[in-house]
Amino acid sequence: MKKTSIPKQDDYELKDEYDLSKMTILPKGRFSPERRIGLNIAVLEPDIAKAFPSDEEVNEALRLLLKASRISHA
Repeated sequence: MKKTSIPKQDDYELKDEYDLSKMTILPKGRFSPERRIGLNIAVLEPDIAKAFPSDEEVNEALRLLLKASRISHA
């Protein structure tokens, strides 16, 4: 049996009636704000993630920052 193929349409164009300024872009999956409620999740910017590649390193840096802030307030 031979399958009939539908030609691909490579020139997708939005219709004029679509107003993109009114469209919202919602994060999906694990980055969705409603999925992060009650969880200790922080999304790091790429440059920060490169400096702290593991959870342990992030926690260590934050603990050091907390200690330093307590010393300066004492």
